[in-house]
Amino acid sequence: MGQLFLSWVEWVRGAGPAGAVLYGLGYVAGTLAFFPGSLLTLGAGFLYGLAGGLAVVLPSSVAGALMAFVLGRTVLRARVVRLLAKHPRLRAVDQAVADEGFRVVLLLRLSPAFPFNLLNYALGVTRVPVGTYLLGTALGVLPGAVLYVYLGTLLGSAAEVFAGRPMSGWAGKLLFAAGLVATAAVVVLVSRAARRELDKALQGAPSTRGRP
Repeated sequence: MGQLFLSWVEWVRGAGPAGAVLYGLGYVAGTLAFFPGSLLTLGAGFLYGLAGGLAVVLPSSVAGALMAFVLGRTVLRARVVRLLAKHPRLRAVDQAVADEGFRVVLLLRLSPAFPFNLLNYALGVTRVPVGTYLLGTALGVLPGAVLYVYLGTLLGSAAEVFAGRPMSGWAGKLLFAAGLVATAAVVVLVSRAARRELDKALQGAPSTRGRP
């Protein structure tokens, strides 16, 4: 897989403007297929610089996220529900998304505790509206996209893209700190939603007072 990715990056590099279009389409396909978005984003910076890389990454990542969301809400819904049975954290998000909407989607996108590609499908089976999902996703991926594309501009070869070398320094620490804050915020919001849901259930339950 690694050698195939490197060969593709080198081929796109020599394909001119058409290569950027192909890279964007590959980014969308990679998002659907759970290929690491960090590598694709680093690659865009390496190939096209900061402005060009962002012009490729931002629409491609949002388009891929939207396609996965639609698939998760329609033809792949049953499969996604079975997959979520193995991820209790994602199941707990449904009520929080219903209550908080945009804020939860935004924080989920900023948190490394919830994988981007899996989250695309998972949010498709929640009650979040498409517009809220798109806005939260677009804003949530922006900081990471800018940082990863910039780091990609510092790389000297396609091999360094696959190695993810820049993430061992200050950038990795910065992303970790920001992700930790976002994760904590998600935990608080999800916990509040779960508590409200429990209170509703208890209020609606038949009283057991006076029973043996």
